[in-house]
Amino acid sequence: MSSQIALPLIPATSGQPTSIILGTGNRAVAEALAAPEAWPFRTAILHGPPRSGKSLFARWFASRHAGGVIDGVESLEETEIFHRWNRAQEDGFPLLLVVDGESWDITLPDLRSRMGAALQLEIGPPDDALASELMLSHAAQRGLALGEGAPAYLVPRMERSYAAIENIVAEIDRLSLERQVAPTLSVWRDALEAVQGPEQGRLI
Repeated sequence: MSSQIALPLIPATSGQPTSIILGTGNRAVAEALAAPEAWPFRTAILHGPPRSGKSLFARWFASRHAGGVIDGVESLEETEIFHRWNRAQEDGFPLLLVVDGESWDITLPDLRSRMGAALQLEIGPPDDALASELMLSHAAQRGLALGEGAPAYLVPRMERSYAAIENIVAEIDRLSLERQVAPTLSVWRDALEAVQGPEQGRLI
């Protein structure tokens, strides 16, 4: 079963999501981010696949707890991260580090030992309910009506990833505009084929 948590206010024209949709793949992350006082050394490291909402979670956490966030941590100098971790410890506020890539290989021994003691959070793949809700959310952000039954048709046939959900909705939008028709079964099928290959698009 999915639910949502509201994000901090953002400009209406930004095109960004205004809430985070929760399901089995990310609910444990939300629960952990809601209780930073339980983190070891008040530090957590967030991992997850592309387009899984890591930065959205970070924005929600920072607004809710006035905590520190380092997004894209693996792209920064390790000495700078170490100094920021020390400042967080001295000032007594929680620190969330977000890994953009698949892994974060730390070479600085002092930093590696401290990050090894941090709480490790992982966003998992979306289940059916979350995938359906995300599909409808992406469509709503585009002002796109997917058509009745679209998630029921698309979700069992698509790659189970956050990026695939977003890409398929974008392709449905593109095809609908190109053909000047509302999304129907033929558009859904062609979008699947364009994003994932003909084998997926022709499944019935």
